Amino acid sequence: MTPIIGSVDLGHAYGDVVALHHVNLEVPPGTTGLVGANGAGKTTLMKILLGILTPTAGHVDVMGIDPHVDPIAVRSRVGYMPESDCLPQDQTAADFLIYAAELAGIPTRAAKQRASDVLTLVGLHEERFRPLGEFSTGMKQRAKLAQAIVFDPDLVLLDEPTAGLDPEGREEMLALIGRLAGFGINVMTSSHVLSDIESTADWVVMLDGGHVLREGPLSTLVDAHTVEVELFDAIDEVIDALDRAGATVRRTSHSLLVSHPTADPFATVRDAVVAAGASIRKLASRSHTLEDLFLGDAAPSGAGVETGRSRTP
Repeated sequence: MTPIIGSVDLGHAYGDVVALHHVNLEVPPGTTGLVGANGAGKTTLMKILLGILTPTAGHVDVMGIDPHVDPIAVRSRVGYMPESDCLPQDQTAADFLIYAAELAGIPTRAAKQRASDVLTLVGLHEERFRPLGEFSTGMKQRAKLAQAIVFDPDLVLLDEPTAGLDPEGREEMLALIGRLAGFGINVMTSSHVLSDIESTADWVVMLDGGHVLREGPLSTLVDAHTVEVELFDAIDEVIDALDRAGATVRRTSHSLLVSHPTADPFATVRDAVVAAGASIRKLASRSHTLEDLFLGDAAPSGAGVETGRSRTP
């Protein structure tokens, strides 16, 4: 499939601060999760995709268009839900959506109908004549999503769409995001909450410190297996043996999580335990989660990423 977003050695710096560094992407159609801690470069990347920021290095295209060369052409096909609270406080939700639709070139009568339909879709039909300044955080997030999709874009960029929401509001927002594919809208969702991405995305891009850690189908990334082993003794010796065997080891408070890029991780653990003369309390297979992958690849700054559930120590 032709990528809807592609970049080659994309970079951006704010003075001496490098926000993106050699970012190479090929994002296919569908629903994409952009994962990273706060400050990883997610918002900077989205603003470059919209033509709001000009990259300081490399090249990017969106739907086959260079946003630096023709930002209007990109924005006519791409909706954007910003993270910040940017809604006009005195305007009603209906008037705001009608205005957003008219800005996209939809005639007034059609814009009114479209605004009504989209507000119903996001659950704001009853509140459509209330000023946006009276909305709760959850209602504001829905209104921002509504303006991003009111003109039926080919692609929508959602920057932290669940920010500030309670658990019920988060689940409702994720359900709305999941419905967008049914309307033929490609989605890129930026989040530092890994469980949100696991529940909505088909494709994942992991950013850390402006670098791409991983990119690929969610199913491929999380289906790889890790061996979890608990030991009675000789833990450090087993870790040393695993390191010499080329395994990747992450130590938790109770166990070791072991994977290997080429060898059978069970056999690798077995050989390391025998070499160290250790005793096994528990040995089991464990599927990767995005948390495992991110914490295994990211620098210590990756601690700003949330799982949406209890964190592994």
